[in-house]
Amino acid sequence: MTDLAAFTALLTPEGQTLLAALRDYDPAQELAVASRLRRDHPAELVSAALGQARLRQRAVAKFGPEAYRMYFTPNGVEQSTRATVGTYRAARLKALGVGSVADLCSGIGGDALALARAGISVLAVDRDPLTAEVARANAAALGLAELIEVRCADVTEIDTSPYDAVFVDPARRGGRGRIFDPEAYSPPLSWAMDAARKAPRAALKIAPGIPHETVPDEAEAEWISDGGDVKEAVLWFGTEPGARRATLLPSGATLTGRGLPDPAVRPVGRYLYEPDGAVIRAHLVAEAAQELDGGLIDETIAYVTADTLTPTPYASAYEITDELPFNLKKLKALLREREVGTLTVKKRGSAVEPEEIRRRVRPKGPNAATVLLTRVAGAPTMLIGRPVRAERS
Repeated sequence: MTDLAAFTALLTPEGQTLLAALRDYDPAQELAVASRLRRDHPAELVSAALGQARLRQRAVAKFGPEAYRMYFTPNGVEQSTRATVGTYRAARLKALGVGSVADLCSGIGGDALALARAGISVLAVDRDPLTAEVARANAAALGLAELIEVRCADVTEIDTSPYDAVFVDPARRGGRGRIFDPEAYSPPLSWAMDAARKAPRAALKIAPGIPHETVPDEAEAEWISDGGDVKEAVLWFGTEPGARRATLLPSGATLTGRGLPDPAVRPVGRYLYEPDGAVIRAHLVAEAAQELDGGLIDETIAYVTADTLTPTPYASAYEITDELPFNLKKLKALLREREVGTLTVKKRGSAVEPEEIRRRVRPKGPNAATVLLTRVAGAPTMLIGRPVRAERS
């Protein structure tokens, strides 16, 4: 049975019954479960259902409980957009007045689903027959088939002129893992940019590590994090040429570049701020520092320090109690004196691994502390403190 035939069999009443029975199964018991199910169902169908059940469990991290109603491929789980990010992007396109989108390289349809839920009609295009069929099944399963047309085709052959906007998510993984050369994407980044330029509006999903100098002048670049983890960068066409922004989900807080110079280096104050990864990727640490009335602890380190606590969605705050030159013996003695047993170790600009620190100092006691391994004015330094829990929104 081919992969496509096996997937189609899952859409039959028998396949649906199997999937429903496997919703909460324990993968550690897979052999016993498979043996039991094969008494009443074809072995190939049982294998396909078990595979889909595993994928659904993995996909919950991106799609929440709704993953149990959806369908996936291994690559689809790996490469699809997290639902929160797709929803944000779709809402932004809707706010721009977009009513129809050509979703090129649509994969299993995660972005198409978000666009349709925003009330946008979507042409979802993928060249892989199985992936296209999975996207079609997802549109049907979630009641969005009327807004989503799925087409199995080469995206380079699609006429996008009838659509208000184009969304392109080039494949950045191959048979050997992640692809770092943008021209090795499928389709190449240069083609995706040309397609974006031809549309009235466009959003091009790219890796968050894209060098800033490669961002075209006519594009707006936005880095998006979700729950503190940087998920992607988007090049927007037809919005604000040259703009740079960092958007933090789930709050939706957005920091926009103002062309500020690098902040001045100053001594470590009472508070240390660790900017969100999207802020750092967008090169907006200076903008965050200005809001905090702070400076850098080192010209090469993205830690901001200030004497006062300023609530901000753009950084995590720590109250600093001690500043020591890097010395494990002194750190161990200080932690023993304060009976610190719960030790969080963070690092930026240090080659020392956090696990090595914990192994060497052997924390023990009822109290907690955070150690930040970093550089202060060029010197290896240990900053000891505690997180300020109420600073993020």
